[in-house]
Amino acid sequence: MKSLKELIDTSNSGWKLVEGWLKEATNSYEVLPQNPKRADEELLRAQITTKSPMGAIIHQSGGILIDGGWLRILGSGSPKLNRGIMEWNKGKSFDKEGEKGGFLLIADDVLGGYFAINAGALGDAIGQVYYFAQDTLQWESLECGYSDFIFWALRGDIRQFYETFKWKDWSEDVKSLNGNQVFSFYPFLWTEEARDFRKVDRKPMAIDENYHFTMEFAGRR
Repeated sequence: MKSLKELIDTSNSGWKLVEGWLKEATNSYEVLPQNPKRADEELLRAQITTKSPMGAIIHQSGGILIDGGWLRILGSGSPKLNRGIMEWNKGKSFDKEGEKGGFLLIADDVLGGYFAINAGALGDAIGQVYYFAQDTLQWESLECGYSDFIFWALRGDIRQFYETFKWKDWSEDVKSLNGNQVFSFYPFLWTEEARDFRKVDRKPMAIDENYHFTMEFAGRR
């Protein structure tokens, strides 16, 4: 394992690149403050240098909320998003510390959709970001890497990406959630009955419970 000193590069930090993307952002965002101790711990667990945008986001932020919190990019954890990226992945992409999994969860949304970098378990496109959607129960490649994904979250047309599933008062409802919750829907979004989204009921649910329930239903980990 690399030491913290080896992982932190203050002279060539990827955060400068992230800051440039933030300045150009067309989608609303909130960079969550990091807890220095927690940030160091998560970076050590991730073993990713801060030269990279991912390492920089882990070490410099508690996470980033996009579009009023509809989309949550994982960092080292903060009161509003109380999940560090490696803390969240344990028991999902890996079981034991130091173990390399077949993917790494990097972000999620209030629908219970999950974004992950593929390391072989999700498909053929190694290194690309995949999205697991509640209406398909399938991992699908977004045909981009981590940096392009962050750029898309800040500047891309995320409203079009989600337009089928945004209801009239969604922004107010999202404010009622914390970063450890998603909405659960009934009928389930993968059913024929849910095609008319206006008739679907929703309520808050713990994201950990949602993840395991969904993956079990989909026949995955």
